Amino acid sequence: MLTILGFSMVTCFMYLIMTKRMSALIALIIVPTVFALAAGYYHGLGEMMLNGVKALAPTGVMLTFSILYFGLMIDAGLFDPLVRFILKIVRGDPLKVLVGTAVLTLLVSLDGDSSTTYMIAVAAFLPLYRKLGMNVLAMTCLVNLASGIMNLSPWGGPTARAAAALHIDALDIFIPMLPAMFLGCVTLVGMAVLFGIRERRRLGVMKLDNDHLDNIELGLGDAQECAANRRPKMFWPNFILTTVLLVLLVTGLMPIQILFMLAFAIAVMLNYPSLEQQKARINTHAGNVLAVTSLIFAAGVFTGILSGTGMVDAMAKSLLAVIPHSFGPYLAIFTALVSLPFTFFMSNDAFYFGILPVIAQTALNYGISAEEIARASIIGQPFHLLSPLVPSVYLLVGLAKVDIGDHQRFAIKWGILVSMALLVGGLLFGAFPFYSR
Repeated sequence: MLTILGFSMVTCFMYLIMTKRMSALIALIIVPTVFALAAGYYHGLGEMMLNGVKALAPTGVMLTFSILYFGLMIDAGLFDPLVRFILKIVRGDPLKVLVGTAVLTLLVSLDGDSSTTYMIAVAAFLPLYRKLGMNVLAMTCLVNLASGIMNLSPWGGPTARAAAALHIDALDIFIPMLPAMFLGCVTLVGMAVLFGIRERRRLGVMKLDNDHLDNIELGLGDAQECAANRRPKMFWPNFILTTVLLVLLVTGLMPIQILFMLAFAIAVMLNYPSLEQQKARINTHAGNVLAVTSLIFAAGVFTGILSGTGMVDAMAKSLLAVIPHSFGPYLAIFTALVSLPFTFFMSNDAFYFGILPVIAQTALNYGISAEEIARASIIGQPFHLLSPLVPSVYLLVGLAKVDIGDHQRFAIKWGILVSMALLVGGLLFGAFPFYSR
């Protein structure tokens, strides 16, 4: 019963937001509440929901101050030189813009943190897409999936979780997956070329001279207001501050939430010293902050009920129970395939710490090593990052100002394609076997 309720709840939620019958914010709260009550969880329901909210509270704090910080940097004009430089290279060609989006995001994603990647990539490229009239969904798709590929690094979440769950070295998972990751990157760039050809046919190549490029107004809102908020003399202090912030984020010297809080406090004092200016900048970005953080805490309600009622465990056990004994030698490929729906419908923690050890223990009986199962288990990560249960996706769609349902409808088939490229690469280069004797 819990298995049926769990899958029904997720399916109902996805249907409502993708058909726009309900906003994601409302569906994240109402749908799990209704299903939990239908399952008879009258007592302790509030505690389940609160536990889920508490679990995502640090993420909410991080997103609040990261949006404020990078919003402030955009206002001050930190990214203007980069955007204008890229725009001069692409010369209004949508194909070059999309390929540049894919390549730059892959490079930025090396830090293994999706949220940082989204903020930098969107800040750099969104003005280009708006100026050229390009489809912003193509940008969010490429940025989302690029982060999913590079998130397989040893310091990324899924690889570290798989290594911890199976008590193996993260490098033993990562290094054999490098050829598969390369194939995934090639696939992503190929997608960017395909998107670019479509956009070039639709829009053509815009002819922009140097004067036109130099006078492009970057930022949100009224052009005069954007110009008034620019701080060109603060470019180097802002650049140094942002560089130090990113280095500290990678080294993990302090919690990411505290780093963004401190960086924002320093940045707002440097660029806008008067109290009135500081209030104005915060008020300008308050809408973006509220749109993202409200979804984060609503997602906490969803995941809290999913875990607290035991639906996640029931869904996992029921799927594992249907595996026939003759299917054992194919457990590596099976793990790779089920990693797509499993990590889409539940958290990485639930999959890697709850399900993966069971699969790995079973696979040992068929001569499949824990390392091979671990590599297969990370195949679905590009698809996983499209899940409405992943907090960072709300940051991406919030910064790009697109609807999450539109983003998922556009990107899901491409997410499956990139994950299949990783799967093919893993099989071709021996990261895990198709069949074990």
